[in-house]
Amino acid sequence: MAIALGEPGADGLSEAVGALREWQYEGAPMQLHPGDLGWFWRFGAQATAAAVRTWSRGGRILAVGLLDGPGLLRLTVAPDARRDEELAQRLAEDVTVPERGVLAEGTVYVEAPMDALVQDLLSEGGWHADEPWTPLCRDLTEPVEDPGVRIGVIGPEQAHVRTAVQRASFDRSAFTDERWHAMAAGPPYADARCLVAYDDRGDAVAAVTVWSAGPGRPGLLEPMGVDREHRGHGYGRAITVAAAAALGELGSSSAIVCTPSSNTAAVATYMSAGFRPRPEIRDLRRDA
Repeated sequence: MAIALGEPGADGLSEAVGALREWQYEGAPMQLHPGDLGWFWRFGAQATAAAVRTWSRGGRILAVGLLDGPGLLRLTVAPDARRDEELAQRLAEDVTVPERGVLAEGTVYVEAPMDALVQDLLSEGGWHADEPWTPLCRDLTEPVEDPGVRIGVIGPEQAHVRTAVQRASFDRSAFTDERWHAMAAGPPYADARCLVAYDDRGDAVAAVTVWSAGPGRPGLLEPMGVDREHRGHGYGRAITVAAAAALGELGSSSAIVCTPSSNTAAVATYMSAGFRPRPEIRDLRRDA
């Protein structure tokens, strides 16, 4: 059967999210996670649907991609299809030919599992390795220590607290209360939590959103931030420990996160919270 490239539409997003859940397993290479779609959902279901691509054969989804920003396709493949030659060839063609409607002309990037055959085909086709990223993982089979600060779980009434910390943590963040509610309305958020850390004066100083992929599967931190006015006091470590604890309560087997290797402060923060780095990964880049 031929492989079909599709855009699922808002009604088909649940199927794509379900496939991503099934593909998460302990020891898997860093890959697109249902939480990545959940975080993108802050732009609304229609925008998320417009950013998702699927590749299917015989009605079964074999690959899911998320257009996560200008010129970036974050792509993952079903574990048993990572070395499927027909699929890899189709993926390579679809991301290379602008008329296919996946990536436009100009400088573009593809993130894919490092063991996927499409990586090899794109490299052979002249794509280059981009800047390194460091995946980190914390095992959750043992109890997680107390974070040492007050942690609050954010519900709809406290959305403004979560969004304010996000904007205070990232210079270009446009995370509004409206976008929090859109995110929380998406199916992936049913297995997610937003946490905020408070200092001794009761000020919100750090925040994180965690995404479960279901019991016994790795859960994702995306995103984590510390208010720029409160850095250097251990709040990053505290909220990361709290994130791991929350994922443990949701049944996750481990907590995973990925950050640019150049962000040495973030890598150090995650390691201080019990996360262990894995081998670096790189996107593939095709220059204009």
